[in-house]
Amino acid sequence: MLPVDEMASLEQAMRRSESLRTRASGLVRRRDQGVHAVGEIWRRLRLSCPARGQLGSYLLGTLDSESRKYIEFHTKTVGCRVCSANLDDLEQSRESSAEAPKRRSRIFQSSAGYLKKGE
Repeated sequence: MLPVDEMASLEQAMRRSESLRTRASGLVRRRDQGVHAVGEIWRRLRLSCPARGQLGSYLLGTLDSESRKYIEFHTKTVGCRVCSANLDDLEQSRESSAEAPKRRSRIFQSSAGYLKKGE
């Protein structure tokens, strides 16, 4: 869940360092054996991430001030890539939904001559 540039730096460091790879392997092994830290569970289950409905309300501007501030902190300061991707997806959906009536009208107008009257 690191920002992309930090994750790339970490990958490069792991490629160069055998001790770092060994340490990471040990951490993965501990996780797979059921030794969990609270922070790891919190991150894996994304307990701090707002629900998709809340993100949609954020885009619509209908959230209260505290919720809006939290989502801005979570996506911009913390840099949660999952929530940022959800926001992007919701924004694209909203944009395509706004264009749907225009698209339907163009389709109807282009096919109006093929429709028979009185049927």
